[in-house]
Amino acid sequence: MFALAGTVSFAFRPILIKLGYQTHPVSATTLLFLRMTLSLPFFLAMAWWMRNGASLARRDWLGIVGLGFLGYYLASLLDFIGLQFVPAGVGRLIMFLYPTLVVILSAAFLSKSPTRRELAALAITYAGIALVLSDKLGAAPEHRQFMFGALLIFASAMCYAVYLVTGSQLVKRVGSVRFTAYTMIVSTAPA
Repeated sequence: MFALAGTVSFAFRPILIKLGYQTHPVSATTLLFLRMTLSLPFFLAMAWWMRNGASLARRDWLGIVGLGFLGYYLASLLDFIGLQFVPAGVGRLIMFLYPTLVVILSAAFLSKSPTRRELAALAITYAGIALVLSDKLGAAPEHRQFMFGALLIFASAMCYAVYLVTGSQLVKRVGSVRFTAYTMIVSTAPA
């Protein structure tokens, strides 16, 4: 149930962002600050609840700081800025490429060969994205802005995929709840 609620919330987030942009002239960094500030108490509570775990090594803390910045702050910032230029639905199509990027990164850096089914899914996914974006290719200023936004959201998906792939070993050592709480707390600092 929590996984389903999280997925629905993740997909619904750009609609709220777009509404924020339409309701009042606000910057991406202001919206991101509000998002991070509203979620911070929940992650502080999670960290406090998990405080009796084993102490973390310096390299684990460095990993948490780096991944918190990359996987939550930078990925969110790129997504928020990109949504200024593309519709929410297209933004989610691009953002939900992150599982395919995880497969590609895992093959490239973790020697995890994709299956035929995964390769077929990759081909279908990227063909569909190319089809969706194909009518926006052109020299017109609105097309360039759209493609700029699409590239920012793709960069966001890439940051999140790198976070997932590189964080997998750290999660095993730290634990998923502590890892999530700590990286989310770290990600609020730049906001």
